[in-house]
Amino acid sequence: MPAGEFCNGSPPPPPGSDDEEEWLWSQIKAEARCDAESEPALASYLYSTILSHSSLERSLAFHLGNKLCSSTLLSTLLYDLFLDIFTKDSSLRSATVADLRAARYRDPACISFSHCLLNYKGFLALQVILFVLFVCGVLVRIINCIPDLKSPRFCSSVDLLQRTVLCCFQAHRVAHNLWTQCRKPLALALQSRISDVFAVDIHPAARIGKGILFDHATGVVVGETAVIGNNVSILHHVTLGGTGKFGGDRHPKIGDGVLIGAAATILGNVKIGEGAKIGAGSVVLIDVPARTTAVGNPARLVGGRQQPTKHEEIPGESMDHTSFIFDWSDYII
Repeated sequence: MPAGEFCNGSPPPPPGSDDEEEWLWSQIKAEARCDAESEPALASYLYSTILSHSSLERSLAFHLGNKLCSSTLLSTLLYDLFLDIFTKDSSLRSATVADLRAARYRDPACISFSHCLLNYKGFLALQVILFVLFVCGVLVRIINCIPDLKSPRFCSSVDLLQRTVLCCFQAHRVAHNLWTQCRKPLALALQSRISDVFAVDIHPAARIGKGILFDHATGVVVGETAVIGNNVSILHHVTLGGTGKFGGDRHPKIGDGVLIGAAATILGNVKIGEGAKIGAGSVVLIDVPARTTAVGNPARLVGGRQQPTKHEEIPGESMDHTSFIFDWSDYII
């Protein structure tokens, strides 16, 4: 669907407006109807995942339940769990809307909102991670806390061949607080299933903003104490990891509007400033100032450390990966 065309006939409301969720759900259903008419082989699939449901949260809960179920973790149990959590907090739904918009407008390969909802595994994986965080908060109110172990890692439409995307929520901030108070077998079980099904490993305690795009998402690793701001775009095989066996606060802090290229590795408790850009394949071990570009192994700042070149745009939204290349590269292919 070309940019600017909408199946429901009305333009999108401003981001964050009261009627944004209703408009988006109407758009998703209209897209699914169009796809079902043009591809009869998908009609049953689209009906069961989208058209038979009365709301976005019901559709998403159903889809995630079927994606993550196993012979011992039933889809009906997961559906009830996800739907109960989703309907309790409106900020979860508004963040999901922001994530869907981020994928639709930032990724040129994303042909529709329904395409993202059904097939973008980065989006789906992160929704479950945030569900887990909310669940942890509920469990804390019900059961006695079990003391934390000291191990640094503990604290547990349409195309059918797709890569991935995005996501995230704000209610996870409270849940993250509660996560630190006890260990939660359910959270660990869901995290394991997410890794198995989506090939994405995000620790449930990681703090993540909204409007996030995980483009392709395969191989993304986000550590326990990592923080990702709002409107960040991250490509496949990116690692936000630690530097060894150290415990405590040991993972990267990613500012708002950052763009991290494919296969980049950022290690340790380092800060990537607001609006910074990390080139594909780079290895970052020290802080990167805001609005600068770091490239290479080990990563160096374009323009030099003393007076690095600064850009005005927000790369996490513009998705501009290569504008720095003429200031950086002196080789000829």
